[in-house]
Amino acid sequence: MIEYLLVFITLFILIQAYFAIADKYNIIDKPNHRSAHSQITLRGGGIIFPIAFIIFSIFNYKEAMEMYWSFGLGLLAICLVSFIDDVKTLSGKIRITVHFLSVALLLNFTGTFDAVPIWAWPIFFIMIIGTLNAYNFMDGINGITGAYTLITLLTLLYINRDIILFTEENFIIYAILASLVFLFYNFRKKAKCFAGDVGSMGIGFWLIGLITLLIMKTQDYKYILLFSVYGIEVVLTIIERIMLRENIFEAHRRHLYQLLANEKKMSQLAISAIYALTQLLVNLFLIYSKLPVYAVLLIIFVPLGSVYLFLKLKLKKKVQSSLIK
Repeated sequence: MIEYLLVFITLFILIQAYFAIADKYNIIDKPNHRSAHSQITLRGGGIIFPIAFIIFSIFNYKEAMEMYWSFGLGLLAICLVSFIDDVKTLSGKIRITVHFLSVALLLNFTGTFDAVPIWAWPIFFIMIIGTLNAYNFMDGINGITGAYTLITLLTLLYINRDIILFTEENFIIYAILASLVFLFYNFRKKAKCFAGDVGSMGIGFWLIGLITLLIMKTQDYKYILLFSVYGIEVVLTIIERIMLRENIFEAHRRHLYQLLANEKKMSQLAISAIYALTQLLVNLFLIYSKLPVYAVLLIIFVPLGSVYLFLKLKLKKKVQSSLIK
């Protein structure tokens, strides 16, 4: 317990040091026509996640050298390129190359290369890179990344403690501590900082690593649904943009959470809380349901997808009617 308290305090001190650096070197997020915020805010507060892993490695040096080196290299590589991209836009080729190498290191860490046939490797690469980018796409309003991450991490901690041991407990707890520190500055009406690409990619990478470890341990792919709320929204939004013949790689404001915040003028913190609590309900059903995987998929995807489409259509009609007026 003392270790966790020391780590918690250290993370607070280090993020304050980062704020001073970000302020000095103008590492900020300026609002534009696509933004859900209206004031200049420090960017890159999510750097606390790779910092938390470094501290984890210091406190667990032997395990880090033997077990976590591959994960650590992948995490630090993807966070470094993401942080540079936060400060100065990088070439897409550089980003995708680093993402590919980081995912390869992640799959090595989780034992996926040994556990699945070679023909399945490209599927894992595509799914993980897609999930990383989905996590980045969804980081658009105050509190949403931190709250959603915290719920997922707490679920994984519960599974690890009470259902099946799939990793070292501290490997989850250090990420939880970083999430709490980040939430303290981000879950506010006027956030002190945003996660930035370094944060969304960093914690996304950490969560994917944990969930992949769980899947490899149990050989139960239902745990992919720990990302179901984000997954459904991102997939349906991409389909919508393809149907509208839009460039899916360009920034936009078509996500449901963006429409709720920008058009409905709903509280960003309320939206973030709803997304996190919805995922929590999904997680509880996922853990305690004895139904076959295909039934679990249908019971989760059909209602969530239907609610998403209903709300999107309703908000679109409201926007169109207001424009006519």
